[in-house]
Amino acid sequence: MSDKVLTANRLSDGIAVWLDANGQWVESLQDALAARHAEAVASLEAIGKRDFAANRVVDVNVIDVAEVDGKLWPTRLRERIRAAGPTMEYAAGYHPADAAFIAV
Repeated sequence: MSDKVLTANRLSDGIAVWLDANGQWVESLQDALAARHAEAVASLEAIGKRDFAANRVVDVNVIDVAEVDGKLWPTRLRERIRAAGPTMEYAAGYHPADAAFIAV
């Protein structure tokens, strides 16, 4: 089984977020809690359903990641784009995605 993380979009502004070990939604994939066994994935799914029902986040998904040189890398292109940030100017403080990260 590959490592997995829980991702969503913050309801207030649509920015991609990931669940960290403290149960908080954070903007950096590198701060996400990586689930490495089925029970941990089930817990992530339950937290995602709870926070979706509470209108904290939308578009909740468990995604595959690989740890390479101590960094988490999404295995799907869509998730690499989401992790790197918007692909265009979005809002103050959010820069377009790093093309090198997306191309990996």
